[in-house]
Amino acid sequence: MSTNPNSLAGRTLDRADARVRQDEGLGGALRGFLDRVRSGDLGMIPVAVGLVLISLIFTSLNPVFIRPGNISNLLYDCATTGIISLGIVCVLILGEIDLSVGSMSGLASAILGVLWINNGWPAGGAILVALGLGAAIGALYATLHNRVGMPSFVATLAGLLALLGFQLYLLGRAGSINLPFSLALVRFGQNAYMPNALSFVLALVPGAVVLLSGLRARTRRQAAGLSGTSLSVIVVKALVLTLVLVGVVSYLAQGRGVPWMFALFVLLVVAMDYAFRRTKWGRSMFAVGGNREAARRAGIDVRRIYLSAFVLCSTLAALGGILSAARLGSASQQAGSGDVNLNAIAAAVIGGTSLFGGRGSAYSALLGIIVIQAISNGLTLLNLSSSLRYMILGGVLALAVMVDSLARRSRASHGRG
Repeated sequence: MSTNPNSLAGRTLDRADARVRQDEGLGGALRGFLDRVRSGDLGMIPVAVGLVLISLIFTSLNPVFIRPGNISNLLYDCATTGIISLGIVCVLILGEIDLSVGSMSGLASAILGVLWINNGWPAGGAILVALGLGAAIGALYATLHNRVGMPSFVATLAGLLALLGFQLYLLGRAGSINLPFSLALVRFGQNAYMPNALSFVLALVPGAVVLLSGLRARTRRQAAGLSGTSLSVIVVKALVLTLVLVGVVSYLAQGRGVPWMFALFVLLVVAMDYAFRRTKWGRSMFAVGGNREAARRAGIDVRRIYLSAFVLCSTLAALGGILSAARLGSASQQAGSGDVNLNAIAAAVIGGTSLFGGRGSAYSALLGIIVIQAISNGLTLLNLSSSLRYMILGGVLALAVMVDSLARRSRASHGRG
């Protein structure tokens, strides 16, 4: 059967086959989105829906939950554990785990207190030593995995105990070191908010980036004879994102505004997201997590990818510990213990990063930790016990893993991997 050349006129190269459904415009984008959802590619839909439900429930039980001042406090609390969770995303994408991030953060806070307060080091020097030790610990985990074949679960569990012991040794009998509020780092961790004007300006940046990058990608594809994203879709995405962010900033401006520490966390998330999606390293991370042997045969240095992931994870855990010490105004034996490990790992998984490797996003840490802190904050406002919080978080984590498993099966059955 011959093909009429006139029927192909005006078609782009990737849409020349008339037998394939071609989606264009806003309606086409919506149909494509629904198709992805039906095939199991849920993205961040579950966590977004969960966050809305959590907000509605706690607001109905205690209206203080949704007030600007409380939201600002919630964002402050999100930053420290969220940064640790961002490192967890790196190792989860590879299908690995780091159980020592809590102990690493506690040790980093102890090093900060001992060197800065007790020994009179400059703050910058103490911070660099803590971050450097975090990087070295991550490199050790990667070496044990690459050279010896030790499972990351075992290596990091041993590290958890060793780092905790080192933390207790450094703090000694005193058990804690107070950080005076007069110090700039402590003020940054407890009472530093962005000027409202700056917050509004920064709220416009993501929408502008989406618009410009979308137009650039559209132009490049059209120049190559390929179809580009509809102009209406690009504009609507940028507009919706801008309206949401400006609305959030406007609401927070009625209180104390956006904490600088949370802004730092978001900046790290954006940088990591760019690295995951736009760099060779990021593509290699997902390739190794999807199929290590296939990635090796494709020429990817798998050992180097593992090294970078574990170094990033431990370094971010150390940074989270430093900011946690600033937030609490002390370095103590309890720092990094308790539910820090649980919250960091749970935030990454609840946010949408797969435990099976090969799928994840930097924004998983951001959304996941907001969900966890929203639950914790809401239960605190209701004056309920921490035991209930642990049970609820455990249930949310189990539900997130179940959704991930079911979505993974659905993607496999629809040929989406």
